[in-house]
Amino acid sequence: MWTTATALQGARWRKSSRSNGGGAQCVELATVGSGTAVRDSKNAEGPALIFPPSAFGAFLTGLKRD
Repeated sequence: MWTTATALQGARWRKSSRSNGGGAQCVELATVGSGTAVRDSKNAEGPALIFPPSAFGAFLTGLKRD
């Protein structure tokens, strides 16, 4: 599911520890009522993807495996 990041007012966004330190490729995450939201830090007003807990857990498992 996707929404605009501005629709998630009050969300506490945090930058991924794996993001590029130079700021060119930063991803931010926020825990929201329906799961985990992900947005591009360069476009804080733009779209955000929302993953249900099970899907985000599977995504993280896949990252760790690869």
